[in-house]
Amino acid sequence: MLRVLQETDVNAICEINKEALGYSFSPEDTASQLAKLSQDSHHFLLGYEDAANHVLLGYAHAEVYESLYSKAGFNILALAVLPQAQGQGIGKSLLKGLDQEAKRRGYGFIRLNSADHRLGAHAFYEKVGYTCDKVQKRFIRIF
Repeated sequence: MLRVLQETDVNAICEINKEALGYSFSPEDTASQLAKLSQDSHHFLLGYEDAANHVLLGYAHAEVYESLYSKAGFNILALAVLPQAQGQGIGKSLLKGLDQEAKRRGYGFIRLNSADHRLGAHAFYEKVGYTCDKVQKRFIRIF
């Protein structure tokens, strides 16, 4: 079932990030970010919980995407499902939840970036109605 992410989800989020995305981020830092972002209306944090045992199996994190060249929309920062729970419709449910929230807010689109080597993810996004409209490189400056 879909629900908003909660403080009690921190360890599960860390596990999902590591197993599904390959990111290691401490529980303390995850808790801090979750507390901050949960209070920010420009961020939407949605979880998928197994209804029987109340275990978080996946989550989506979207932020408001606004620019001077488009209407407002959502930018998906994370969509992650535990590998052992993939293929059960959880990612699709999370995206439907984002669709509903975006429409409720009057947004015109949802966008996301996906690394070029994540071919399985690309096939999934296309299967659920997303189209690839450009290929680009990301540049970052770390301090």
